[in-house]
Amino acid sequence: MQAPDPTAQATTATKSARACALQALCIGDPAAKLAAVQKLRQGLEAAGPAPSAWIDPTETCEPDPASPLPGRPARPELIAPGRVAQRSPFTPEGLAALVHAIAHIEFNAINLALDAVWRFPEMPESYYRDWLRVACEEASHFALLSEHLNRLGHCYGDFPAHDGLWEMCVKTQDDITARMALVPRTLEARGLDATPLIQARLRKVNTPHAERAVEILDQILRDEIGHVAVGNRWYGWLCAAQGLDPITHYRTLARQHAAPRLRPPFNTEARRAAGFNQKELDELQAP
Repeated sequence: MQAPDPTAQATTATKSARACALQALCIGDPAAKLAAVQKLRQGLEAAGPAPSAWIDPTETCEPDPASPLPGRPARPELIAPGRVAQRSPFTPEGLAALVHAIAHIEFNAINLALDAVWRFPEMPESYYRDWLRVACEEASHFALLSEHLNRLGHCYGDFPAHDGLWEMCVKTQDDITARMALVPRTLEARGLDATPLIQARLRKVNTPHAERAVEILDQILRDEIGHVAVGNRWYGWLCAAQGLDPITHYRTLARQHAAPRLRPPFNTEARRAAGFNQKELDELQAP
């Protein structure tokens, strides 16, 4: 990790973490977005563990109407999920398409974490610290996948993609409890289930490029357990603060926002490590 930027303190003295997160969210160019997230990382390191005026839970952050949310490049073309072609990773083009699909998920995950920071005021400071760290780790995942995609002769934007993650972000923009329930602990948790299956398929490809993809997915899976745990922790905290039963309320939110039905196989070990209790794991298997 790079040493903290000596200008970080001066920057954060005039612009809070939440305002900086909104600014980064609005950036469309991937390289510039990664650079903005790196500055957030440096600001977080400079702030240290003590309470920090930089992380201001009370600040009102308003996006510029001229800056669409989220900022994203002109490519990839966004199409309906059912129209995204399924290609075999046993071909060079198919392997690149798979790496691209995962990179697109990680790019969206950067935006999801940044949105969670700026959009919801009046949360404990540790909430913002958690999601700032998630944004930084998602950015590192995207950088690894982009670099690997370049080795495969492609770049981010070369293949069509869908926008399912951000669509749920929009649905839950006015309800932080729904956001925590349905983005990190539902949509992103599906990655905990899917990653080992993808890795098993890539191992059968048995090429150096496929093995490198498996290694990157190892790191992503380790980090994503922590990210889902953040969603679980804050969903539980919000339910407790409102006197809500987490499982009953989850069912209500899933129906209200038309969340996708989760289907087996489930990575029970990873989900348990991410904070799902046995009752929640049993609920996944319910008809």
